[in-house]
Amino acid sequence: MLHDASFPSIADAEMWPAEAALPSVTLVLGGVRSGKSRFAQSLVERAGGGLYLATAQAGDAEMAARIREHRSRRGKTWAALEEPLELTAALRSGSKPGRPVLVDCLTLWLSNLIHAGRDIAAETDALVSILPELDSPAVFVSNEVGLGIVPENALARAFRDQAGLMNQRVADAADLVVFMAAGLPLALKKPA
Repeated sequence: MLHDASFPSIADAEMWPAEAALPSVTLVLGGVRSGKSRFAQSLVERAGGGLYLATAQAGDAEMAARIREHRSRRGKTWAALEEPLELTAALRSGSKPGRPVLVDCLTLWLSNLIHAGRDIAAETDALVSILPELDSPAVFVSNEVGLGIVPENALARAFRDQAGLMNQRVADAADLVVFMAAGLPLALKKPA
């Protein structure tokens, strides 16, 4: 499938039709620096802004800089909540009619869960099970980490495998799935 002109690139996000309503669940996938976070943010901003649910933790200076960059891109139309582990509870409490939720990102959440020794399958099940119950549209950002070489260590392989399984589960529950590459969106799944 070629680039779908009905979805904006980073450069032409203003071309997203203002009247287009966000579907109940959207998943935006891509590699590092593919434009996935900015694209997902543009979707929610076109709907008037919403809740930015961040899963990152500033464990080092480089990650702190990334968090600052993401914060600086958000304007006054955003409320923000930082929740590295209890994503399902934060989604349940943060979902309000008329206020979309942007979750950035699922793979950082997964990493946090792994480091906390949590049951990944149970956490993923809990997340997917609440999606139909949310009071507002939810847009999820996640990394596609399975396109490269097989990692040399067991933890990295386990992370890659768990991320792939989690992305499949969320994609299955989503109405819209967009893959980002070089700042360009490719619709993998559209609302019926």
